[in-house]
Amino acid sequence: MDAPRDPLAALRWAPARPVMTVVGCHAGGEIGNVIVAGVEPPPGATVFEQMQAMAADDSIRKLLLHEPRGSVAVHSNLIVPSKRADCAFGYIIMEPTEYPAMSGSNTICVATVLLETVMVEMLEPVTAVRLEAPGGPIDVTAGCRAGKVEWVEFENVPCFADRLDAPLEVEGLGTLTVDVVFGGMWYAIANARALGFALEPSEARELSRVGELIRAAAREQLPCVHPTNPAIEGVSIVQIAEPWQGLGVVSKNAVVVAPGRLDRSATGTGLSARIAALHARGLMGVGDSMTHASVIGSTFDGRIVREIDLAGTRAIVPAIRGSAWITGVTQVVVDPTDPFPEGYLLSDTWPGEDVQR
Repeated sequence: MDAPRDPLAALRWAPARPVMTVVGCHAGGEIGNVIVAGVEPPPGATVFEQMQAMAADDSIRKLLLHEPRGSVAVHSNLIVPSKRADCAFGYIIMEPTEYPAMSGSNTICVATVLLETVMVEMLEPVTAVRLEAPGGPIDVTAGCRAGKVEWVEFENVPCFADRLDAPLEVEGLGTLTVDVVFGGMWYAIANARALGFALEPSEARELSRVGELIRAAAREQLPCVHPTNPAIEGVSIVQIAEPWQGLGVVSKNAVVVAPGRLDRSATGTGLSARIAALHARGLMGVGDSMTHASVIGSTFDGRIVREIDLAGTRAIVPAIRGSAWITGVTQVVVDPTDPFPEGYLLSDTWPGEDVQR
């Protein structure tokens, strides 16, 4: 019997097509696809500078996240050679409206894909690898068995509270109090109980609406700038969290990702930010742990590894643990006659947007 033909090879316009290989993955339900081939590394002396160059062009993010190839619920990560001798690879994170310096669910997806595709050698029962996120080096440990990554734990970038119980005027909601915290991204953390939420799946649309109102107000009223990288500034994500349930106990939270949809995972940067706020209040110390659950019930575990001084700011280094699963491998092509080479947005699925091409 003849071997089956490669359907891509049969495409008559194949020589003209750009092709990139994307490994589908999710961590706790949050999609974090990983581009492993087909995109040249952008220019820059650091992965952060490469991220800025990629954001300035923005064509790859639009191609993969906008319709018809993506959606508002998709993230993508580009694997690049690391600019540091002590890191195996770098990665650039693309989210629906921004290029964050760090993302926990995306880091778990990237580590899982690198190991399960053997881009990084897998050692059982535990593999240790250092990766370079735009926000800095990330030490990753993965539990491995029979060629499968069962869990990933990473030490996040330094995290810290900028202000606690800050008053915030929100249109239609009145005066709230929020914590402004850096967990790898700048968060405004609001109290779910005060907002009347039980953090159930049926509340997803309203949680997203309220979260976007809080984000817009916080960006305007509560400016924040990273102490060592002024390019990382302004609240870009909102966590609506139930009151803390105590050490080692599961606490529910909902993270609203711009332009207004729920993170499906428990959110690694969100858990890091919550831990940093609790540490600032004296409720958690080095070695203490807690678990966050998302609205769909998936969980990440977090603990405080150490305290550090970050340019005069009291900060912590948290470790976050979760799991990811590969969902498929896609070869993304662009037909040269396709009228939507960078996709499009419609407000029925992409909140707040009119038709955009």
